[in-house]
Amino acid sequence: MANEDKKDFNAMLHDSKDMPKFQKLTDEKSIQKYGGDNMYFAPPLAYDALMRQVPFGKLTTVGHLRTHLARENGADFTEPITAGIFVSIAAWASFQRQEDETPYWRTLKAEGELNSKYPGGVLAQKEKLEAEGHQIISRGRKNIRYYVQNFEDSLMEF
Repeated sequence: MANEDKKDFNAMLHDSKDMPKFQKLTDEKSIQKYGGDNMYFAPPLAYDALMRQVPFGKLTTVGHLRTHLARENGADFTEPITAGIFVSIAAWASFQRQEDETPYWRTLKAEGELNSKYPGGVLAQKEKLEAEGHQIISRGRKNIRYYVQNFEDSLMEF
């Protein structure tokens, strides 16, 4: 996201955009890719609420949040693009508040990757995760990415 300092992420977090809602897919390629035709759109606050449940020392991924929300709402899957956007909105909204923090740094991307779109980027997330006892490793030579080592061992079950 750009111009984060000029945006009111808490207002964005509370804007449901007419969600939750469902959409039936008809495109066979998409149905095959996502494993079903019943797509769920969860509002931003739904992601924030789940992210708040992840305790110290535990982790989750955007994919785990999506799977839980789909299962909880009787859908085959949740829409992936809005999920990533809404997780980032929850992170920035928390960052902008003086209190009532959402521990967004405990929500990882796929394969345990740190999220460069969070406040302070991957280095800030790395610092917070290391303070909770997680070991961070880097991969790559030019396009270096950071991951929580053995993140699966710390995943929270919803």
